[in-house]
Amino acid sequence: MADITYYELPGCPFCAKVRTKLDELDLAYETVEVPAAHHERTEVEAVSGQTGVPVITDENTDVEGMAESSEIVAYLEETYGNGR
Repeated sequence: MADITYYELPGCPFCAKVRTKLDELDLAYETVEVPAAHHERTEVEAVSGQTGVPVITDENTDVEGMAESSEIVAYLEETYGNGR
């Protein structure tokens, strides 16, 4: 099992931004596709306290429920990219 879990909605451009960075950094991650209806997104809400995506968790660094694509991309670059 991968240490990073990535919650996404297929077709979401903000989610695609995060997926691109994960792939660019060649990171192993588990993808959880959330339902389109916000009221059905109970799993991501339990992790992050909100129903929006993208969201990641990272067991390597105890990150739980990080949201906002720009923040996630910056975190991934700083933690796993050239910025580490």
